[in-house]
Amino acid sequence: MKVEVVEKTAKTISEAVNLALADLGVTMDEAEVVVLDEPSKGLFGILGGKPARVRVSVKDTPVRRAREFLQKLFKAMALPVEMDIQEKDKTLCINIAGRDVGVLIGRRGETLDSLQYLLNLSVNKNRLERCKVLLDVEGYRQRREETLQRLAWKLADKARQRGRNVVLEPMNAQERRIIHTALQDRDDIYTFSEGEEPYRKIVISPKKHG
Repeated sequence: MKVEVVEKTAKTISEAVNLALADLGVTMDEAEVVVLDEPSKGLFGILGGKPARVRVSVKDTPVRRAREFLQKLFKAMALPVEMDIQEKDKTLCINIAGRDVGVLIGRRGETLDSLQYLLNLSVNKNRLERCKVLLDVEGYRQRREETLQRLAWKLADKARQRGRNVVLEPMNAQERRIIHTALQDRDDIYTFSEGEEPYRKIVISPKKHG
């Protein structure tokens, strides 16, 4: 990954650094600063003064990699978006907002999952310390989780009332985990998964009492 570097001079170190950051389009947290020359006043504060000179380079961070990957993608798609990137405990949480961003979600989040997978590959390429990337579009994943939890309870009640198994549609591992977790404390049914990926599905089965 190309690391960008610029050198700037100004009356003060702070001014020189700000000029460099503006050129690179990064924040102070994303940059490394080396002071090449301290500013000095000349004779009588007038003659022979020397400006500050700094070299500022862009850090090759997970945040930087993620932002560059997504910016290139959205530019190619001609899709204006806003990105919110939060980094915590070696995890990047990225939320995308804007008009027409539904195209990034796809059917039951399949496009979003694929994009998240590619983003993880890009962010972690040639890195010794891996960073987990979670990608969302306008809070879709939270809404989807709540929908699956309601569905889980509804179908669990159905399985108990009818006394026979209820088989759900195929889901990815993350969504199956939501279903299992939602129902794990119920004592009238149990859940298990069957089938092979990508057609693996959950079965909700009533418990036999007595």
